[in-house]
Amino acid sequence: MKRYVSIVEALSRLCGVASMLLIAASTLVVSQMVFMRYVLGASTAWQTEFVVYAMIASTFIGAPYVLLLKGHVSVDLLPLMIGGLGKRVLDVIAAVLSLMFCALLGWSGWHHFYEALSKGWTTDTVWALPLWIPLLPLPLGVAILCLQYIAEIYKSWSGVEVQPA
Repeated sequence: MKRYVSIVEALSRLCGVASMLLIAASTLVVSQMVFMRYVLGASTAWQTEFVVYAMIASTFIGAPYVLLLKGHVSVDLLPLMIGGLGKRVLDVIAAVLSLMFCALLGWSGWHHFYEALSKGWTTDTVWALPLWIPLLPLPLGVAILCLQYIAEIYKSWSGVEVQPA
């Protein structure tokens, strides 16, 4: 199980890098769009749509990394007060409930992604981007988030701190 945790944590770190690259790409595209519009007076067709989809993708793909760093918002007054076994039990309960929610969200996202892919849906814009591309980050990011939740449950329950791979 320690090997599983190491692999999932490495995958979560990779998701963090991918999220960072998507944000950087969005920044570059916005800069290019401003230059095209206001300096060259040219129209832009795909830039706004790309930035919106890239920022949403960075959110879903970056979620496992945020969980790895314990960066999600949480109220920890009660766990800190009870400490020890009680804190571990509360951590596991919260992680299991979050895992169930993420699994449901991932299943729904996968269904929507598959439908867009199999039916050839595109966006209703000039760019006409195949819709499966912006829909993929939801099931992909949430699936890795579920794997990270399983790792967090193991770490909380066992009290073992796993070293990165």
